[in-house]
Amino acid sequence: MLVLLPPSEGKANSGEGAPPVLESLSLPGLTAAREAVLGELVELCSGDEEKAREVLGLSEGLRGEVAKNAGLRTAGTRPAGEIYTGVLYDALGLATLDAAARERAAHSLLVFSGLWGAVRVTDRIPSYRCSMGVKLPGLGALAGHWRAPMAEVLPTVAGDGLVLDLRSSAYAAAWRPKGEVAGRTATVRVLHAPTRKVVSHFNKATKGRIVRSLLTAGSAPQEPAELVEVLRALGYVVEAEAPGRAGRAWSLDVLVDQIH
Repeated sequence: MLVLLPPSEGKANSGEGAPPVLESLSLPGLTAAREAVLGELVELCSGDEEKAREVLGLSEGLRGEVAKNAGLRTAGTRPAGEIYTGVLYDALGLATLDAAARERAAHSLLVFSGLWGAVRVTDRIPSYRCSMGVKLPGLGALAGHWRAPMAEVLPTVAGDGLVLDLRSSAYAAAWRPKGEVAGRTATVRVLHAPTRKVVSHFNKATKGRIVRSLLTAGSAPQEPAELVEVLRALGYVVEAEAPGRAGRAWSLDVLVDQIH
């Protein structure tokens, strides 16, 4: 099972580990594309601060993120699972998983990133600020930059098992499973049961809990229909819609009563 996650906008401090080494990251087929984004981002943030803030969409209160990005090549690093914070990652609680569940997380979780493309939770990266929606001056829209290298690398990473796609639309734009891989991909929405509306905060928290439940239970469904049964057995209320034709992903709605 491969689980595709969005990053978090807020991130923990980089820590005191060694600086980033792109060649040491998972998915080495993305190294050249990572170097291109890193170079552009560092150059942008080493120059005009106001221009960098505008390009990155940073508020006045996040001005310090520009200097952080300028120093990325020499910044300390921590495992990506410690860098990413926020609602989904708080609910996932990687640090509190037992050893077996942490091992499963290391092999099955893939976090998408405007800067790194995609990383495993064990990959050592510095704290940064660069969302997938950014358009860097020399590269253009990052989602477009990542599409070709992702299309080369991700089908192999997906293997022949289930792909559980929990990404937001901005990060999904960087790689959309196609063909046979799409047929064993499941996307998930979290809906407030009484209103059938998506509630952003609880949507993220529930997705984090779903991943934690699967990791803790040691569940490894091989296809979307099996995932539906596993989630129901774990106590989730799930409605599933199989694709109307080949090459499309399954759509799963997880219904919740709480909205906080």
